[in-house]
Amino acid sequence: MDLEISNQRFLICGASSGFGRAVAEQLLNEEANIIAVARGKEKLQELEGEFPSQVQTVIGDLTDEKTRDEIESILTDQQLHGALINAGGPPALSAMETSLEQWDDAYQTVLRWKVDLTKRLVPHFKRYEYGRILFVESQSIKQPIPSLVLSNSFRAAVAGFAKTLSLEIAQEGITVNLLAPGSHETPAIDRVIQKRAEESGKSFDEVKADMEKSIPVGRMGTGEEFATLATWLLSPHSGYVTGQTISHDGGNIKGLFG
Repeated sequence: MDLEISNQRFLICGASSGFGRAVAEQLLNEEANIIAVARGKEKLQELEGEFPSQVQTVIGDLTDEKTRDEIESILTDQQLHGALINAGGPPALSAMETSLEQWDDAYQTVLRWKVDLTKRLVPHFKRYEYGRILFVESQSIKQPIPSLVLSNSFRAAVAGFAKTLSLEIAQEGITVNLLAPGSHETPAIDRVIQKRAEESGKSFDEVKADMEKSIPVGRMGTGEEFATLATWLLSPHSGYVTGQTISHDGGNIKGLFG
């Protein structure tokens, strides 16, 4: 299938590793152009070196307003077709382990910057009457994950924001969707495995094996599999899909609407 994204331009947050890197590489292989944002300078330079004519980098922390200012400043010269709103999650903690300061920090790292950046992007998309906004969150939106109370809470808030926004701008050619990944072979899963190992007294490898056994397909997903779905949702082909939270979890969500 031709995704019709050759020479289109996409903003990819968290492009240095994990889901962000996988989606960035998938888009680049489809001959799209990207603005790659992350804190890891070396990894972004590697990506730029591999695709020199297709990658523009912004090195910075997305929770820092200066980074969001820089992103906004480079959007004026040509059309942006889509954005992957993505970054790492908060610490793995149970509800009673958390402090109020950690709740304040999680609000900043999981929710606040995404709202601000999205509100900056929407006027640009409206100008061209076209846009694809895709949030990368977690299956915890549909089924809370033990010892991840901060993620469970604030990622659900992102879903509420995304759904509301999707209804407000649906008639302007702009879609807003959310991907809810389960366990994947990315660096982010290690903190969950380590937390469960500490709580259970098992080794890291034992906990990982138990997690894989509990997934209906019997394994964790790959970044490449995730990126295939994300790239389609960022393409013109997804124009009739908006306001949706779509699981990518190997069948892990137990509910009828997983």
